[in-house]
Amino acid sequence: MKNIKFGWRPAICLVAAIGFFASSCQKKFDPNSYKPAETFGGYSASSQIASTDLVAYWAFNGSLVDSVSNTSCVNTGTTFGTGIVGQGLQCGLNTYAIFTPTTAIKNLQSATISFWVNTAENSTGIQEAICFANSTQFWSNLDLFFDGQSATGATFKIHAYGNGGNSEEWLTNWTLNNPWNTWQHYVLTYDSASATFNFYVNGSLYQSGTNVGTATAANFGALNFAAVPAIVFGTIQFMTTPSLTSGATSQSWASYLTGVLDEVRIYDKALDASDIAALDKLELLGR
Repeated sequence: MKNIKFGWRPAICLVAAIGFFASSCQKKFDPNSYKPAETFGGYSASSQIASTDLVAYWAFNGSLVDSVSNTSCVNTGTTFGTGIVGQGLQCGLNTYAIFTPTTAIKNLQSATISFWVNTAENSTGIQEAICFANSTQFWSNLDLFFDGQSATGATFKIHAYGNGGNSEEWLTNWTLNNPWNTWQHYVLTYDSASATFNFYVNGSLYQSGTNVGTATAANFGALNFAAVPAIVFGTIQFMTTPSLTSGATSQSWASYLTGVLDEVRIYDKALDASDIAALDKLELLGR
């Protein structure tokens, strides 16, 4: 019988091959995979904030559908551009989208309206981001628009009817510095019990010097949402074709939002400051 001898080189090669195979199959340890998601105000996603109070939400991610009611806007010329999260509603001259309010919206007394805008100065006239129409009055039940525009700023004006249309309020003291061509987060809250409006910019209550984004309207009562026949994204009620109100037709000093609108949320209560700060951070992160 022949003696069979195995050299040491094949044995070493075999061990090396097995070691290489094992190490190549083992995933590199990533400590970040074990870290809990970063939270803001106790929330890890924007959808967690006052979820039971959310009455409408438009992500505008290639769709005009309100995800709460699963109903869509009627489009006039808008498209989809790059949003703060995914896509957003790309508006422009003579373009807008109209939504028929749901019962939940018409029942609002207090409210929070939150949205993001990235637009340029529009030298042809005011830019209204969101309009809650009034079919018989010149001004809408709730208007939110840029006025007094210049290359370096604008005044963000808010008009509202309350108390069944018997009370009217103008909020016109909130000047914005360099709001153009960058994403800006705007939030308006109204609490009917205290008749108090609060205006937030980029997650914080507006403040410029001694001017703070809080206003109280005595005896204003509930917002006049019961009489809102339409919500318009991208312009004011009398700049649609045809006009949505018998109280006015097209005005030379009014125009259209010329940028992108995104992440529009409506709640049935006035969110507190910590929730608004969390919403700002989470949407900015795409969460």
